[in-house]
Amino acid sequence: MISQSAEYSLRAIVCLAQRAGRPATIRQIAQVTRVPAGYLAKLLASLNRAGIVAAQRGLRGGYTLLKDPARVTLLEVVQVADPSRRIAACPLGIAAHGNGRLCALHRRLDSAAAAAEAVLGNCTIADVLGDSTASLAFADDCACANPPGHRADRPEIRPDVAKPACKGTHPRREPVQRFGITRSSSGEPRR
Repeated sequence: MISQSAEYSLRAIVCLAQRAGRPATIRQIAQVTRVPAGYLAKLLASLNRAGIVAAQRGLRGGYTLLKDPARVTLLEVVQVADPSRRIAACPLGIAAHGNGRLCALHRRLDSAAAAAEAVLGNCTIADVLGDSTASLAFADDCACANPPGHRADRPEIRPDVAKPACKGTHPRREPVQRFGITRSSSGEPRR
């Protein structure tokens, strides 16, 4: 029910929310979210026009989340990528189905769309990040989140030495479930 564009947009917003205001380039976001960079650029441009993200040019530029994650609903992001298509009139143009009297099929389809909107509208990006029953969305790719004290912030850790466990709540090499697909430590999907 949610388009690929909408899911990719949500992935990007969650990634940016994890960065806590630090800019991320399209390439960084694409690598972490596994979204093609060209496609991601178009989605981020739309999110920028909608006022959800900000683009900053220059050496230290990139994209940042413009709003507080607690004030951005999943529906707001989905509507930018793929506006809702509620059924207000009979798609077949049948006169008897006019004035809000949809046939049984279209009434149920519209009810399903309304239910999806309600669920997405009642959940914020902060809710997703704060969900303690699920893995952090991009836990094994901490280049996106980089919590303070992480190896990316500590130049004394040499890149040729084995990477230490992340300072977050997850071990770096454990399988991580990401949008319904569990990935092994090598990054390959497990089915």
